[in-house]
Amino acid sequence: MNDVKMETMSEKDMRRVAIRQAIVKGLVKFGVYAFLIIMALIVLFPFYWMINSSLKTLDEYRMSVPTFWPHKVMISNYASAYKTANLGKLFVNTVIVGVVSTILSLVITVLSAFAFARLEFKGKDMLFAGLLATMMIPGELFTITNYGTVTQLGWTNTYTVLIVPFLVSVFYIYLLRQNFLQIPNELYLAAKVDGTSDLKYLWRVMIPLALPTLISITILKMMGAWNSYIWPRLVANDEAHRLITNGLRNAFTETTGDVNYPVQMAAVALVSLPLFLVFVFLRKYIMQGVSRSGTKG
Repeated sequence: MNDVKMETMSEKDMRRVAIRQAIVKGLVKFGVYAFLIIMALIVLFPFYWMINSSLKTLDEYRMSVPTFWPHKVMISNYASAYKTANLGKLFVNTVIVGVVSTILSLVITVLSAFAFARLEFKGKDMLFAGLLATMMIPGELFTITNYGTVTQLGWTNTYTVLIVPFLVSVFYIYLLRQNFLQIPNELYLAAKVDGTSDLKYLWRVMIPLALPTLISITILKMMGAWNSYIWPRLVANDEAHRLITNGLRNAFTETTGDVNYPVQMAAVALVSLPLFLVFVFLRKYIMQGVSRSGTKG
């Protein structure tokens, strides 16, 4: 009888322990999800406020007590924003700079990464270490020296000054080189035995295998061109070459000095939409490209 009671007690204790573990696991899971939801709301609130503000009248926007939903929905603010800021021209300028700079940067990045990953030449490791060391230099220093250079060359207020100075990205070269290093060297040696040239091997083998990383670099480079502000404002802020971020700066300031903030917010929403769509539909390629870069080297 005593043995049966002891076994029964042990089963009850095991059930209690299991219940406690389940409760603790549930509380931890609840805490994690609650934290993620709160963080998501904090991150999304500025976007909600941007949309909310873009749909208000100027008088409602200036109310001392802000409203969390417009009393009168002003869809016309978006049409006014497109016309006032001449967004069509700004979009064209930004796309030209983004596409051309991305294509040229990809060519330079692919060739450089291939050279550092597969070719053997004197001083390769030292040269690559020197390039990596430049990543520790603040970008503002490059802005100062680049500004002096392009001014002497007479490139100001041209598409050239918006494209050429930042074609080389050490980070992109490093990212792609790490991806190339994961491709077995035996494939390269076998291709050389068959008489395949380096460029043909790069085009037929390495680029297809590193395609996720190349897609990530393309997306990040386009997003960088779309969001660039300081450099374009410094060297090419004329009407013919102004990019979209600079075009939104003073386009909505009236002669009296007042700013039509709802229309400006509508313009910001229109400009943010392409980046939002890129993130929603292409985020997996960005994550794949970064994760596939690895740490080999």
